[in-house]
Amino acid sequence: MKYASPLSALTVALFLSACGGEDQSVAQTHGADPKLPEPQRGLLPSMKIAEPSPWGDQKPTVPQGYAVTAIATDLKIPRQTLVLPNGDILVAEGKGGNAAKLKPKDVIAGYIKAKGNTSVKGGDRLTLLRDGDGDGVYETQNVFADNLNAPYGLAFHDGNLYVANQDALVRFDYQDGQTQASGEPTKVTDLPSEVNHHWTKALTVSPDGRFLYVGIGSNSNITERGMEVEIDRAMVWQIDAQTGAHKPYATGLRNPTALAIQPGSDQLWAVANERDELGEDLVPDYLTSVREGGFYGWPYSYWGQNVDDRVRPQDPDKVASAIKPDYALGAHVAALGLDFSMPSMGGQFAEGVFVGEHGSWNRKNPSGYKVVFVPFSNGKPSGDPVDFVTDFRTAEGKTRGRPVGVTVDPSGALIVADDLANTVWRVTRTQ
Repeated sequence: MKYASPLSALTVALFLSACGGEDQSVAQTHGADPKLPEPQRGLLPSMKIAEPSPWGDQKPTVPQGYAVTAIATDLKIPRQTLVLPNGDILVAEGKGGNAAKLKPKDVIAGYIKAKGNTSVKGGDRLTLLRDGDGDGVYETQNVFADNLNAPYGLAFHDGNLYVANQDALVRFDYQDGQTQASGEPTKVTDLPSEVNHHWTKALTVSPDGRFLYVGIGSNSNITERGMEVEIDRAMVWQIDAQTGAHKPYATGLRNPTALAIQPGSDQLWAVANERDELGEDLVPDYLTSVREGGFYGWPYSYWGQNVDDRVRPQDPDKVASAIKPDYALGAHVAALGLDFSMPSMGGQFAEGVFVGEHGSWNRKNPSGYKVVFVPFSNGKPSGDPVDFVTDFRTAEGKTRGRPVGVTVDPSGALIVADDLANTVWRVTRTQ
């Protein structure tokens, strides 16, 4: 079969995405009980290039009473960050994945998405940032460890620094104040890396340090590569930190991109990116508590027990067991960051979670491209999401940045990794 060139196919895609105009608003597919539209199928999904534009002398917008500063620039695709006990910040930099394009649609979508990403080569490293005198200026910026393989998830417990590469979970020995790793890391266990359609490996650690949790995304949108390549995929692993022994902790999460433990408990939470090609307003990406042994629907159903008719063969028993997530974030926002707030963040942002939304590529009216705050009450999400860091995308449709990881510093700051501008932002209270 002879395929059209990516550019000619792109012309078709842009024409189709233009049909229907630019005034469609983001549907109200957020909250604990979102109103889901009927699925819509077409030749191609709507596609919208996130055309990059430099920040120049501009910066993101934050709420009144807060200020934002770039504390590190010229990085090599910063993804996730970790605040160490002494206040130093580690930044995981890299880019992974090696999935082949299966269809003309994949070629077109890949071209669209690539146009909205940085042209910088991934660093495959950890960079350390240090503010030696506590004035908010991180005067030290040096490589802590390099020669890693698309590092993404980071976690720390009792002298152990854990890094989730795209192919393995590794551990560094860490002593307070180190600016460089003292040696090569020790492998804890291998991670699924065949195909790696979703290559990011989210990571967090249990409060007692006994277990590590790794989020592993699917190898497809909706099993188009076959189920054999989905073994050990679309799930969260629980890994014994000492032995590396692992088991599925929860399954049916298409792409769990960030994990966090709720303060004061052992409860694991995740944000997950859902499936595409059911329309601009399906399926909502979500925030959810993660139950041990729970099944969250992928690939057979979405948002609980809404059956995806594209999957063959169907599995009614699995659908019947599917857990509805706690909170919808909206369709195609591409949630990639998650961390629980602390009272030091102040005011209405003291109790809840921050979520980094990388932004859509398949909506005429883009969604995401911001950091939102989801308020909590009695340990659960309560109320609408609140914009916290915005204006990564301009009114003219240019994209200056794309937030990924978010980390709450106990001192009262939010750290945001921006993998388009290759910048780390720090948001602090001014009052």
